[in-house]
Order: sequence, then C-alpha cells, then structure tokens
Amino acid sequence: MRPLDGVLVVSLEQAVAVPYATRLLADLGARVVKVERPDGGDFARHYDTTCGSVSSYFAWTNVGKQSVTLDLKHPAAREVLNRLVTRADVVVCNLSPDAARRLDVDASSLRRVKPDLVIGELSGYGDSGPYASRKAFDALVQSEAGLIELTGQDDVTARAGISVADIAAGVQLQSAVLAALFHRARTGEGATLSLSLFEAMAEWMHQPMLYAAGTGRAAPRTGAHHPSIAPYGPFPCADGTVHLAVQNDPQWRRLCHLLDRPDLADDPRFTTVTSRVAHRPALHAELDFTAWTATDLLAALDRADVPAARTRGVADLPEHPQLTARDRRTRIPVPDGEITALRPPVDSTAWDWTPAPVPALGEHTDHVLRELGYSPERIAELRAQSAI
Repeated sequence: MRPLDGVLVVSLEQAVAVPYATRLLADLGARVVKVERPDGGDFARHYDTTCGSVSSYFAWTNVGKQSVTLDLKHPAAREVLNRLVTRADVVVCNLSPDAARRLDVDASSLRRVKPDLVIGELSGYGDSGPYASRKAFDALVQSEAGLIELTGQDDVTARAGISVADIAAGVQLQSAVLAALFHRARTGEGATLSLSLFEAMAEWMHQPMLYAAGTGRAAPRTGAHHPSIAPYGPFPCADGTVHLAVQNDPQWRRLCHLLDRPDLADDPRFTTVTSRVAHRPALHAELDFTAWTATDLLAALDRADVPAARTRGVADLPEHPQLTARDRRTRIPVPDGEITALRPPVDSTAWDWTPAPVPALGEHTDHVLRELGYSPERIAELRAQSAI
C-alpha cells in the first residue's frame, strides 16, 4: 500500500508547476484526475512531439494520471466537476485568480461544494500587489527573481537550463498538500494553500540574496565556475572535461600534491579560498590537466580525496553508469509510443513504485463519468453538446 492510496486529487492544471506537483502526488499513490479543455487540452501536450505524440514536458509531469475533458464554461460540464469535487480530497488549480473566479473554481466557490477540501491555488505573482495581473512563465520569473542576473558568464546572462521556477513551485505545493492532508486527518478541517511562482522562486534565491545584501553586490557571473569558491568548475583534459569542487584548504593541498606542484600550495595568492577566488585567472592558468584522460584523472582525484566529476551530456544521462548499476531506468507508455524514463529518486521500505502510463487527451472521461453515475446515454448527450 502506498501512502496516498485512496486519496483523490482533482487538478485544473496546465504547463509544468502544478502538473509536476500532482505527478509527485501520483507517485505516492494518489489518484489524480486531470481536467483538460476538450479543444487541445493542456497546452504543454504540444510543446514538442518527442515522446510519442506528446511533449517531453508533458510526459515528464503527467505519469500515472487520468485525463478528463470538460468545457468548464458549459453548465453541464460544471455539474460534472461539482460531482467530482464532492468525492475529492484535494483540488489544485493554476488558472489565473481572475479566471478561477469567473469559472467558480476559486477556493471559496469550491469550499461551498465540499467544506473540508484541501485546495491548492498557484498563481504567477499572487492575487494582490502591482504584479497580480501579469503573465508569469518560468523564464520571466527567473528574470524577475534575479536568477538570470546570476547565470551566465561575464557580460552574458543566461536562463537556467531547466524550468527551475516551475520545479520550485511544484515541489513546495506538493509538500504543502501533504501537510494539509495530515492537518485534516488530525482536525477534520480542510485548508486553502496559496502559492505564487514568483515567491517559490524567491525562496530558492535566498542564499544569493543574502550574499548580495552582505557584500553590497550580486555574486559575479562565472559560467560553470563557482562565484565564491575556487578551483570549483570545469577544466579540460585530454578527452573531455572534469569538474573540480575544491572547497577547502586541505583539498587544495591534496590537489597540489597530486599535480606534483607543492609551490602552488604555498603560493600566497592561493593559500585560502578567498585568495584563490581573488586570483582566479592566475590560478586557472596554473592548473593544466590536458595530459590526462578523464578516466585516469578522475581515478587519481578519487584516490587523493579531491571532489570531482565528469562533465557529461544530458543525452547520455539514461546510460549513466551509476543509474544503470542501480537499475533506475524504466519504460513508460505514452500516447502513441513508449519512453525510457527514470524512477522517482526516493526509495522506501514502506511502499513501492510501479510505472504508470501518460494519459491521452480525454482518455478517462467516460470511465470517470460512469463512476459519477452518468449513464451512457447522458454521456453521449454531453459529448454532443461539447460539454465534454
């Protein structure tokens, strides 16, 4: 038995943040009914077609869910949603606050249908303040929160290579839903959880924010090198790149011993973390690994207890020797195909995880409506009315 077996989550979701939160809940056993528009569904389905007929984003964030298509502007579809909500434990939504109110799927409207619901509402910037009506997408939030200012090299800025704002919000929403379910189990009370994409990203920006407040300036952009530790970053070798992470003086001295360069260890420019950062160009000029293969260099660094890793391509990740040795890969059905994906990163002695498919648009509409008491004839009428 999984922890959330028997918990019904109804999700009015699209894009990445809320779908990722509900995917995490599905991993723990929740039954997640994803409500989509009949005319195309979640727009993230169509970002690309790299996973069967759906996008890589959609395949990643929708494993194990059921898809029901409802036109929430149609009164008959709204009746279907109300019936579904009366059976739900959790309802989550990432429509804009104004759109949620227009469709009567905001927290106050949903609570009139079922008072003890756990309701999660994700907006871009929150429902108040000067940014309340602004569109918020991952890169825009990265920009507003200062992440793009920190990312890149010298005068060139860059967006983070993954949807880090969406992931931050999804993880925090899932955690809050779990806490609210625990609260309800103890008190019988529901809860309304309000989260914004911007504030989720701001939470993850605390360390650089505190650094800037303490120094009077943002940390410099240093590409893949660490802004306040050195040598900490990628260095070329004979057949690739090795990423060093020398975080303290003993590690630095062991690296110098490995290189047979005791002079570097005692060079006043390099004796402390702070001085090594201050003289980073000179430091890097002294570190030459081009005579080493990556395999030999990593083996030597491991023996010397100097932290390091090989810089690999993301396309090689499914074949990473560590993931392969630990059997982390799995096969997951997607609409019109099957993909190789990774198992959830947390293993538990109390429950297991098995792969589940990614749903086609509206694949479970008839099944869910029959569970709600709709006859085949009524379902056909609703489809003829374009309510489903």
